[in-house]
Amino acid sequence: MFFIKELSHTIMLHPSYFGPRMREFLEKKLYADVEGTCSGQFGYIIAVIDVVNIGSGNVLPGTGQAEFITRYRAIVFKPFKGEVVDGVVRDVVKMGFFADVGPLTCFVSSQLIHPDMRFDPNSNPPQFASEEQVIEKNTKVRLKIVGTRVDATEIFAIGTIKEDHLGVIE
Repeated sequence: MFFIKELSHTIMLHPSYFGPRMREFLEKKLYADVEGTCSGQFGYIIAVIDVVNIGSGNVLPGTGQAEFITRYRAIVFKPFKGEVVDGVVRDVVKMGFFADVGPLTCFVSSQLIHPDMRFDPNSNPPQFASEEQVIEKNTKVRLKIVGTRVDATEIFAIGTIKEDHLGVIE
């Protein structure tokens, strides 16, 4: 699920960047540092919406660098158990398939796929197939997240397509 969250980030600035365009450089550095990263607590930071406050910098003794504590609002993506999401199949293996749901990779085990879908090891590319549907690389699927594991810098998810209205989408 997507949220708008107010977060903070500390930026270290070298003295050569002090001057009239310092604020512009701090904003560019903030965007470069945080967009596309993952925080286990808040989820994936998709985009910075705006900068709320750039604190007054503190010069660090010995190095001359300044430390700025920056508050900003960002769009974050954090998956939850039971959430239904759309993804694109990245890889199909005998044990199941991996689907990319935005920045999140979700594994769907063969135990969590409809029983009428069977893995076909002889096909090229590898696929799960039934009478009506085929799941292979680049297939769009709708899946339900049945579990997540959160690390400090990454989120892992397991999904299912065994329920009604889940599976291949056109």
